[in-house]
Amino acid sequence: MKPIELEKVQKIIDGFKNKEVYVHLETTNGAYASHINKKAYNVGAYIRNAKVSFNQAKIVGDGKSYRVGLKMEMGWIYAEGLTDWTIHEDSKLLMAGHDREGRLMVSLQISETPFSY
Repeated sequence: MKPIELEKVQKIIDGFKNKEVYVHLETTNGAYASHINKKAYNVGAYIRNAKVSFNQAKIVGDGKSYRVGLKMEMGWIYAEGLTDWTIHEDSKLLMAGHDREGRLMVSLQISETPFSY
């Protein structure tokens, strides 16, 4: 993965607009939180191969981390804290946010084909 390049990633996301696509969205602090602070809560969310169609997409950020929002007919999907991106298998857009130690904190992936398990 490489640091997000706003214009390049926006163009790729726009290529998925108005199509049925598969989305993977994951957030986690995993064991990081309770490992460092016994009073902290572990939190996370995970959805894989949700089939959606979005008609608007936007990536915004300050050059360090980014937020991606996907507007659907009945609501929004968004991920915040994204830092890196790559194209996988020539067509799957993978975006992730890592903490200072390189641990995964958030992932948003978009593809016209399902993600393998």
